[in-house]
Parts: sequence; C-alpha cells; structure tokens
Amino acid sequence: MDLSELKGIISLMQKSDLTELEIELQEPNIKLRLARPGTALVGGLAPAQAPQQQIASQVQPAAPPTPAKADDGLHSFDSPMVGTFYRKPSPDDAAFVEVGDVVKKGDVLCIVEAMKVMNEIHSDVAGEIIEILVEDSTSIEYGQALFKIRKS
Repeated sequence: MDLSELKGIISLMQKSDLTELEIELQEPNIKLRLARPGTALVGGLAPAQAPQQQIASQVQPAAPPTPAKADDGLHSFDSPMVGTFYRKPSPDDAAFVEVGDVVKKGDVLCIVEAMKVMNEIHSDVAGEIIEILVEDSTSIEYGQALFKIRKS
C-alpha cells in the first residue's frame, strides 16, 4: 500500500458516512484501522506481524472527554484525535482563534496533523474563547482539553 492509496482511502471516508474502517492485508502484512474524529477508535498503522503489545502501545485507548464543571459556565473543547496541534494554517499566517475571539459552531479552531494528514478541527459550540490550553506544534492525545469556551 503506497501513500496515494492511503490518501484515497482517507478521501473515501471523508466523502461517505463511514465512521470506522479496518483493512488487513496478508501481503505485505499491513493492518490499517481508521476512525472519524469523535468515534472510539484512533487511526493507526502497524505491521500485522508485530506483537500485540507493540500495536496496543501505538493505538491509544479512547479516553472519555473531560467535561467542564457545570457551575463555571465554561465548555471544555477536547481533542477528537491523537496528533500534533497547530494553531495556524501555516507558520506565516495568523492563528485561527485567540483568547477573547467569539466563535460560531462549526468555525475552525485549529489543525491536528495525524498520519501526515492535516485535519481542520471545528468548534462544537458557539461562544467566546476563554483559554487556549495547548502550545502550538505539540503532541496531543484523544480527549485532551484544547480550549475553554464560554458558551453564548
């Protein structure tokens, strides 16, 4: 399986209603598991003959999202996937959001790079960005809090 075939599979998932996909090839011993953000699985690519312990360490178990306290009025926006967090579309551009910005549901908050694919991450609520909890260009985990948003 080459990079163009992998990109084609990812594109197919994005254009369809598929939420999870698992492919296992006997030759050249590849196991591929993909899941859309927000599902319980995390995309992973590992040799099929690798020990189960090694595969388990590469694919993180799904951690439940950390809910914000109801009394503080803030929504914790959590990462839908494992990857590298980027605040800007490119190094020379401005950040997608800053503290104090008002966002609508569906606005792009950041990019998470996973398996060399840049995934735009969209807000699930409307409100004001109160805090950015992650530094630019750092590794993040599924369910890790990225932003605090005061719902409007």
